[in-house]
Order: sequence, then C-alpha cells, then structure tokens
Amino acid sequence: MSRRSPSLVILPLMRMHLRRREAPQLGVLGAVALAATLLSVAAGAGGAGQDAVHVAASAWRGLVGAPRQEVSVGQRVIVVLKSPALADRVALAGGQATEAQQRRWTAAALAADNLLIARLAQQGVSVRPDYRYARVITGFSAPLDQQAVDLLEHAPEVAGVYPVRITYPASLSSTLIDKGRLAAGAGDRPNVSLPGYDGRGVTIALLDTGVDATHPYLLGQIGEGRNVVGGNGDTRARVSPDDSTRFERHGTQLAGLLVGSAGPAGLNGIARGATVMPIRIAGWQRDASGRWAVFGRTDQLVAGLEHAVDPNGDGAALDAAKVALVGVTEPFAAFEDSPSARAVAGALRLDTLVVTPAGNDGFAGPGYGSISGPGGSRAALTVGAADRRPSTATVHVVLRVGLGAVFDRSVPLAGAVAPRRDLSARLAVPRLSPDPHSHAPPNLVDFFDEQGYSLVAGRAALVPGGADPEYAAAQAVRAGAVAVILFGDTLPGGGIGLNEGVTVPVVSVPAWAGRAVLKALRSGERPLVAIGAAKAQTNPAGGGVALFSSRGLAFDGFVKPDLVAPGVSLLTADPGRAEDGTPRYSSLSGSSGSAAVVAGAAALLAQARPNLDASALKGLLAGTASPLARDSVAAQGAGMLDLGSAYPAEAAALPTTLSFGRATGEGWHATRRLVLRNLSTRTLRMEVVPDRRDAKGERSIVFAFAPARVRVRPGGIGFVYVVTRTLAAGRAPIEGMLTVQVDGSTPIHVPWLVTFQPRRDELLAAVRLSSASFKPSDSTPAVLSFQAGRLDNGQVEPVGLLALQLRRADGESLGVLAQLRDLLPGLYSFGLTGRDAKGDTLEAGRYRLSLTAYPAGDGPPSRTAVTFTIR
Repeated sequence: MSRRSPSLVILPLMRMHLRRREAPQLGVLGAVALAATLLSVAAGAGGAGQDAVHVAASAWRGLVGAPRQEVSVGQRVIVVLKSPALADRVALAGGQATEAQQRRWTAAALAADNLLIARLAQQGVSVRPDYRYARVITGFSAPLDQQAVDLLEHAPEVAGVYPVRITYPASLSSTLIDKGRLAAGAGDRPNVSLPGYDGRGVTIALLDTGVDATHPYLLGQIGEGRNVVGGNGDTRARVSPDDSTRFERHGTQLAGLLVGSAGPAGLNGIARGATVMPIRIAGWQRDASGRWAVFGRTDQLVAGLEHAVDPNGDGAALDAAKVALVGVTEPFAAFEDSPSARAVAGALRLDTLVVTPAGNDGFAGPGYGSISGPGGSRAALTVGAADRRPSTATVHVVLRVGLGAVFDRSVPLAGAVAPRRDLSARLAVPRLSPDPHSHAPPNLVDFFDEQGYSLVAGRAALVPGGADPEYAAAQAVRAGAVAVILFGDTLPGGGIGLNEGVTVPVVSVPAWAGRAVLKALRSGERPLVAIGAAKAQTNPAGGGVALFSSRGLAFDGFVKPDLVAPGVSLLTADPGRAEDGTPRYSSLSGSSGSAAVVAGAAALLAQARPNLDASALKGLLAGTASPLARDSVAAQGAGMLDLGSAYPAEAAALPTTLSFGRATGEGWHATRRLVLRNLSTRTLRMEVVPDRRDAKGERSIVFAFAPARVRVRPGGIGFVYVVTRTLAAGRAPIEGMLTVQVDGSTPIHVPWLVTFQPRRDELLAAVRLSSASFKPSDSTPAVLSFQAGRLDNGQVEPVGLLALQLRRADGESLGVLAQLRDLLPGLYSFGLTGRDAKGDTLEAGRYRLSLTAYPAGDGPPSRTAVTFTIR
C-alpha cells in the first residue's frame, strides 16, 4: 500500500457572519483552504446615539487604516525552524560580532532551510518557498499541502508551522492648508520635536505600501529600498489597475509624517533630516472576490524585516536600519510566538527598534484586548492613537421631504471643508447596488446615467458610506456634487479629514434617515437638504486615547500598547498631483500615524544620543511617557509620548510594561523581574515605588520589592524583583504605574495590570462528527466540526496550540494527526479519511480522537474527544 496523507483532511471553514465588514484572518494548513474567520468584536464605548459629538468607537470603522477585504492566501504557511537565526547568534555573542562571523551565521541558517527542503524532497514533498528567512528568524514561507504540513510538524528541526495571515494598512490640495480653510478638527500637527536635531544620519525602514518619492514634501529623503510584493527594487506607490485615480496612499502618508519638509503653511515631518528606506510589503492585489484591494501578508512582513536588518543582503546586519516602522497590522492577532512577533524580537537583537501600531479596533474585554499583530510582541514598541484635537466642527442638517422634516439636528462635520454660509440643495443619489447587505462603496460610473450625464451634478449626493466612506465621498465630488450626505454609521468630526478629492462639505446621517430619503426619491418626490454654517465645539475625546485605538492586553497577558501618540487627522503628503498641478496633501487617522510619530521621535533621539542601542531607545520612549489621567493602562500603556523627557533620561526599565497574570482570589501572589539599565556615565541610585494608593493597600493589592533600592554603575544593570499580592478577591481589573525614582534624573514609569476575570476553560465547543461510523475514504471523509477559541463580551480568547491525537479504543496512541497554532476564534471543519498519522489505512474497529486546545497565555488546556467506528 502506498503511503498517503494521514486521517485528517482540512476542509473549508464554516464562516461566521460578521456584524461589520471585517476581513477574516486566513490560514491554510490542508489539502483544501482553511480560513480562520474572526468573530465580531464589539468596539464601541456607548452608542452612536443622537448627540452630534459623542459618537462610538465603531464610527471610525472605514476611516482608519484601509478597508479590510476578504482575502485568500491559498495554502501558504510560515515554517519556523529551531536552528538559530543571525539575531540569535549575535545575541549569544553579547551583541558583538564581526562581519565575517555574521555572514557565516546567516549562511548556516540558510543551509538549515536547504537541508530540510532537500529531506522533504526525498520523501516526495516538493517545497518551493515564496520567501526564506535567516536573519530575524530561520525558516521559509510556502504553499504546502497537508502531507507536507504533517511531515513538518513532526520534524525535529521545526519549531512550528503557522498560518500566513493578511495585513492591512493601519490608517484637497496644499491651497486649503496655506489659506487656513480647514474645518476645526480636520487637520492636526503632531508638534513633536527635539531642538537642534532633525534625525540626520538615521535610517528609518518603512514597511508599508509604495512611496511617491517624487512628492516635493519628500524630495531627497527617500532612499533605496525593496519591493517585497513585486520582488524587485521599485518601491513607487502604484495606482489601482482598474482605477487610475486610486493610489496606494498609506506609505506616502507615513513617509510624510516621518521626513516631510517645506510643506504648506510651515508643515514638516518629525525627523525631516532622516532617510526613509521604503520596503513595499503591501499593495494592490486581488481579494477573494476578484476585486483590487490594498493588503499584504505576514510572510511578506517578515521578509521586509529581513531586508530592514540587512539592506545590502550580504548576510551581515552591520547596515541595519536603526528604526523600522511597520505600517500594517494583523487585526486582533496579538500573539507573542507568531512568526512576525518572533521576527520583531530578532530585529531588536540586531539593534533595530521596530515600532508597530496597536491597531484600530477600539474597546475589547477586560482580559485580552483588541491589539493587532505584530504589536503583541514584547520586543515591539507598540503605539496607540491619541486624539489631541481641542475642538471639532458641527453643522445643523435638515433633510426635507415635501413640507416635513425627515431629519433635523446637529451632526459632526466629517470632512475637512466647512460650508462658508448656509447651503441648500436638492438631493440626488447614484445608482445603488441591489444587494441591501453590500458594503462596497459606489464607483464613479455609478454616479452617471446610461447617456453619460451626472446624476448628482449641482446637487447634494446622498451616498451609502459603506466600508470606505472617504472613497464614496470622493466619487460623488468627482461627479459634480456640491455636498455629500453619507448615510449609515454616524461618522466622527473630522473623520474623513483632508482629502484632495473631497472639496465640498461632507456630513453623515443615520441609516434610517437615508432610507427615508431614498424612498421619497423613488416615489418621485424632490427632497432637499439644508446645511448650516460650521460651529467649533469642544472635542470630548480631546487629550485622551482615540476611541478607535486598540486596547490591551496582548495574548501573553502583557500590557499593550506601550505608549500613545497623536493619531487623528494628522496632516501629511498624499501621492500624485491635484488638478491645479499642486502637490497633494491629506490627513491621516489611525494608530499607524501614531506609530510614525513615535518612529520619527526615535530617529531624533537616536541622533541626539548615538550610543543608545535599540532596546534603550524603546525603554526611554516608553518609560518617560506622560500618563493620561482619564485613560486606562490597557488603553495608553505608559502614556503620551514625551520626547522632551526622554532626551535627558539616564535610566530605562525592561520590560517596559509588567503583567502579573490573572489573579485567582484572595492571597494570590506573583513575582516579576524588572531590569534597570544605567544609560549614563555616572553611578545611579534607583528606587522602585508603587502608586500611592497601592502603598496603602487601598485597592486590595500590595507590592513588595527586593531590593527596593539599587545602585547601578555606569552602563550597568540592576535587578529588582516585584512581588504583588491580593488582599481580597475582585472582578474588575486593577492597574497602575510603578515609578523608578532616579536620583537627580527623570523618573521612569512602568505600567502594570492584574485582571480578576476568570478564564473560561472551555476553548472548544460545538464539537460534532457527521458520521459515527464510516469506511475509509479520501474523497468522502467524515466531517469533524467545532468552535475553537471564544469571544465573550467583546473579549477575544484565542487558542495558542490545537492538537488532535488519534487513539484506539484501548488507549493506544496512533499519533498526532494535526497541530494548529495561533487560532483566532472561529468554526473549523476537518475531514477524517480513515487513516492514521503515518497515512496507513485504519483497521476496522473503534477509535477515539482527542482534541486539546492550549490557551495563548497562562491557564489549563481545554480537552474533548469524539469516538467513531471504522467499518
């Protein structure tokens, strides 16, 4: 009998319906595609309600980052080997290694790849890697069938096989900026600087979409890079293959925040003297429906980090970028052991600070939060978004049908352009999709009739916002609309912000109001809209964490983000030129913008203090952040970026945040080690102190430190063991800040959090087998389906490792049929073909298939089993 694939064949996942347009995370581990679909996560803080200003976090969906289309990754996986990568070798050498040594170590890591691929070939498995890794991790990515995955999971040299996931960008002409015609809240400037420094001599690797290096705002600051998506050195921002007006915008926008200079009205980037190394790891590609969308993959992200640490590809990391900004995210995938998280840690060991966005998915549960990957890596400097706008604009909107008012209230002005005076116009609509559940925005052609006449010229366009409100508004303006009324979710003030294509007032109204006007139009009536002059109103979210910014914890229980920075309506460059020939500018909202601000700040600090390594830069930027009084630790980490405090600081604490895990009740205790680094040229005396309330036990938790005070020589390190104990059982998380008092210098803050939320042990549910008795068959297997992971009150409970083991009825083990790693909550289906782990046909009799799901963090595994009979 020939050797065949084992009993388990992975079938297509049964999809969960999503409350919002959310791209599923796709991982393929079998002969047929397996798509791990993420369950809907509540991201609002209160309802959208009727208040013109108090809108929910969900209102930012579609406005921050890129629309998340459903994408197929085929059967691609990332195979991580146990062989040490270059980063591991350098770390073992104490960070000191010659160029020759580094080249030799990189070659050894690549040789480990070759040996494994050759051995697989001898066993009849052909592997054609898409990307190979040797610097930040050792391994490769490739499309693999189930037989190959099974062999790799059992191979002694393999650390793990992981699904490839999808990544998404986490995010008018200059005349508007020059003339100050922006509405309140539509354009903000980060205002982060370090007098006397501009980042000169520092290279920032930008892992994102392509960059428009010809933009005047960026001239001279964009260096050579790598197009990972295209496999060449052309890193230009591409236009959509089916719409020449749509650019890859995100990379250019982030580059503007980093190094832009001499912009309109004195606009500048954070580190205008630094050099950006563009690494294109995302761009226009076809999604699962065949449409063009902007996205990337995690194997491309890891390949991008490989280039960031070794730009010339010679195997040595002596030319590594000092700072790497990752502008894309894996939504909700805050795994510490994922390939991208491992790669971030490898880059840090090679002295590259990786700055990542926290994500744009808002609030989540009290345990694990909504942090995106690779921001869950402890090595990453993960940045959340803050909203620093003191005010936003509101306008009064009246929708009239006949003599009656369908809608009459004040709403936020979503766009950057405010009406100069009261505006009144007839309402008109484009041709809309007959599918009431469609989230796709209308295209330009939908705004014209069959004779080529505009349906909205000279009128106010009533348009469904859908998954991309900004694009929908821009198409209406191109068709000649004098105002745009988006209906659906209530958009926040300044949410669309500055966009060259949106030069008229834009507001949003609830879906019910839009449907009422649509009904009137279809009945032959002539509804009108009246929009009043804009009024500035205090921004209730101003000075705090943005509602859309993802909150922690990461899946390993650590506090994330590390800090926050301005991330709403940031003025920056946009690729291309306006119709009047001037350079395009835009505003960007999202945690990727915040990450760009911090990456620019890191470049300034690296120039000012060139002796600091990447770990020290991370510790200073996080440890000296300024805490925000009204936001939780899980939302802000250590607080708002404070570069002025980071510059003179002489000490850093690692890790930058502390997690004590889940308290089990009264008397529970945990111990963590805090490493204190002396970054100065003098001996420092340091003391760790708790929050005043915790020193008195006011919150049923107490701290002890051993030792409480340390004396650290110049350039040395000291250790403090932090012990916490609960005085009573609780339910709500307890959080706070430890402060490292440094004699004569800037104090360092270390945020911590303890959660009392009990873990729901059951990570497996709804386990079903389609047939309890069947004959072996490769073509018509019995179907095993189950739910892996949990989503409880907005809290994501992932599965770190799922193992399926086959046994005879008497308990004899027949091997592990499959191991799946880093599973987000979803429904999974597998086919039982009647073969064992070696691929041999099972004899007639009774068998037991055990399912064991291990949590991503601490805690016991969940176990269940099904029995079946082979006839």
